[in-house]
Amino acid sequence: MNETSFSTLNLKAELLHNLDSLEYRVMTPIQQQALPHVLSGRDVIAQGKTGSGKTAAFGLGVLEKLDPTRFDIQALVLCPTRELADQVAQELRRLARGINNVKILTLCGGVPIGPQIASLERGAHIVVGTPGRIEDHLRKKTLQLEWVSTFVLDEADRMLDMGFEPALEAITARLPDQRQNLLFSATFPDQINSLAGRVLSRPVSVKVESRHESSTIRQHFYCFGENKHRMTALRLLLLKFRPESALVFCTTKRETQEVADELWGRGFAALALHGDLEQRQRDRTLVRFANRSASILVATDVAARGLDIDAVDAVINYHISTDPEVHIHRIGRTGRAGSKGVAHTLFSDKEAYKVARLEAYLERSIEPEPLPPFTLLEKPVYKPAMACLQIDGGKKQKVRPGDILGALTGDNGIAGKQVGKIHIFDQCAYVAVNRDAARPALTKLTEGKIKGRSFRARRISGAA
Repeated sequence: MNETSFSTLNLKAELLHNLDSLEYRVMTPIQQQALPHVLSGRDVIAQGKTGSGKTAAFGLGVLEKLDPTRFDIQALVLCPTRELADQVAQELRRLARGINNVKILTLCGGVPIGPQIASLERGAHIVVGTPGRIEDHLRKKTLQLEWVSTFVLDEADRMLDMGFEPALEAITARLPDQRQNLLFSATFPDQINSLAGRVLSRPVSVKVESRHESSTIRQHFYCFGENKHRMTALRLLLLKFRPESALVFCTTKRETQEVADELWGRGFAALALHGDLEQRQRDRTLVRFANRSASILVATDVAARGLDIDAVDAVINYHISTDPEVHIHRIGRTGRAGSKGVAHTLFSDKEAYKVARLEAYLERSIEPEPLPPFTLLEKPVYKPAMACLQIDGGKKQKVRPGDILGALTGDNGIAGKQVGKIHIFDQCAYVAVNRDAARPALTKLTEGKIKGRSFRARRISGAA
């Protein structure tokens, strides 16, 4: 029997059968190192990047000792963003499919608190949420944590980056003293060690190598002299390589918005993602990037953590990070799931010390390449292949993806192959269609019906 197989673990038969049905047979490195300690009840502090399989590393431990006959909150999982919390809750539900009547509740900001209070009154076994909203419920006394036996901090470094330390302290103070604590983080700044010292008890440390193989991600570095030429360098890279989806990392929220605005003003389909966006704006931005109706997402490290976006063609570091581990995490957004990726990093003459630090971490020399020729600036800007349409009807109106697809491809409609991703929210839906089919698709939606009802529809354009 392979020693990395899940079947070697002391798990309930229901969990093992479900893992087999999900085709989860061989553990990832972080699962192989962390799960035996998690299942033994030890506190664990683990370092691993997004996509390493850490949700199963703590989720299986939570589910193994869960008692579904007790309708008390037995596990609390904290995440820095709503998107990551939704992903974690979805994966936990998949892992729990073999166990009857397990209720997993998501408590995040950006949505009304009333329905959450009603759900809590009906009971739950596991709560996944963001620190701010969990603290809100504790203040309102709508959330009881006295039966929590497992406390998980997922992406703990980003929670600290986002200023959640006071909320974490307040939440921890409301938890039982006797509990298992599991802390997962992609990087380990000094604040993490301080937090771990206060929250965890004699933890086992697990670290999974985060460097990427050169065969998976090709890295290119460009030195452009003075800082005032940074935007020009970025435009040259975009015009040369023309990535269908590019993630551009900036260091501050202000710079993120300025870079996105500058690119948009020059004709690029670029959007900004940072902490000052309202949830509705954030949702729309992520939808447009995921459905390929926007080619470029300019983001801060904090905002980009936990994004569920597949197959990013290129990562561009607008500034080289001072932390080599952050650099590795950034470029890991491309070349995921075994595919090949490309990462471009810009730096000025004054940032040579950052390059030296990264060279030491990577244990190899970095040779900057020449920027593409300036003549590219005279060429037209490329446009995304898809357009995004918004429909003013969603889950609350019982609109499903199949209903939208049927409305678009019905009598005298567009071809099914011209329809891209469909995202359904509570009160609205978004559908991507080929750019050349956008006008007839919009006509079909506005003049036709979905589930026998008329809904307003419009094409989404602009930088917000």
